[in-house]
Amino acid sequence: MASSLTHAGAVWALLSLLCAALCSTSFFMPYWLFGLQMGKPVSFSSFRRCTYPTQTGEKSVVMVEECGRYASFHAIPSLSWQICTLVISIGCILLLLVSLAAILGCCITDLISRMTGRFLGAAQFVGGLLISSGCALYPLGWNSPEIQQACGNASSQFHLGTCRLGWAYYSTGAGAAATMLICTWLSCFAGRNGKSSLY
Repeated sequence: MASSLTHAGAVWALLSLLCAALCSTSFFMPYWLFGLQMGKPVSFSSFRRCTYPTQTGEKSVVMVEECGRYASFHAIPSLSWQICTLVISIGCILLLLVSLAAILGCCITDLISRMTGRFLGAAQFVGGLLISSGCALYPLGWNSPEIQQACGNASSQFHLGTCRLGWAYYSTGAGAAATMLICTWLSCFAGRNGKSSLY
């Protein structure tokens, strides 16, 4: 099967797929922030939560130990987390589309030229930048009442109180950084030079 990618392009396609999968999976996981509420461990991402309080009777509240997303976009506890969710979603979609094009370039002749590879690399950089921006916005939501309840009522913007950051937050950021630094650079050498015309 003919490929339109160079050897560097094949590495770029593989790394693009891995980084896109890492960012997208970590973004979906509700393990960005860990805390404790009513003696139960709780965790959050920008749009999901594990273990949440619910009212059973008139005044009795129990913790439901299951994971789920917020009922609506507006139910996300802070504006910064809503923006974070939107920005990272767009970034992940961009990375997935570029990685799909890169994988197809391994199988289809003349799909990715040197110029196309650079264009896809620029799109990857923008996707990584959006994801990084979303990760940077995430701490702005730590002052919402829902987060403060899980962080010993001591959290504020960029201060976690008794909570700690989880592995999914770091994985999302690492995937975005690898995309911007390594994949974008490799994309410059991914496509083959176009055939010179006789005319």
